[in-house]
Amino acid sequence: MSSSIYLVLDMMNDLIHDEGPNGQAAYGQQVRARQLIPRTRAAIDKARAAGVSVGFVRVGFSPDYRECPPNSPIFAGARKNGIFKLGTWGTQIHPGLGQQAGDFDIIKHRVSPFYSTTLGAVLRAQGVRRIYCSGVSTNAVVQAMVREGHDRDFEVIVLEDCCCAPSDEEHAQAVATFKRFCQLTTSQDVVFS
Repeated sequence: MSSSIYLVLDMMNDLIHDEGPNGQAAYGQQVRARQLIPRTRAAIDKARAAGVSVGFVRVGFSPDYRECPPNSPIFAGARKNGIFKLGTWGTQIHPGLGQQAGDFDIIKHRVSPFYSTTLGAVLRAQGVRRIYCSGVSTNAVVQAMVREGHDRDFEVIVLEDCCCAPSDEEHAQAVATFKRFCQLTTSQDVVFS
């Protein structure tokens, strides 16, 4: 059993697929421009080859949105636009990432991958001490993972070229604010161990 895991954050159809609601908007443009799908897939394959577990973190809500925070600016559009519904195509992991049956699947109802999820229990049960991570968006879920992972005494390594925000500027600002709490690498340079 490896003491590391690679967590791919919010790489779901509703956010990043060309045919999803954000596919032609800012996220979709950034995903394509930064080549997130092929880079993340290469990193996933590299992690698997090194014997490192892979997990996918997804944001999602029941069909009636019972877990959706009513006063959240970031989730206000979910109910209104009918997105992030668990059990639908929109909350499935992008098919280009090659999700496998044995991968960990963490469902969250807030920005943080740790808040009210099974992530902490999974990491403890697996003896994880090092978290490699990447995803969408840099200034939301990735930043939350870095800060909370750091404060829970994990070594956090971000694959910077496998992350994006709605703009290059927002991505760069997010990385600048959290780089003191983690290590930065790329899909090409990462050494999974």
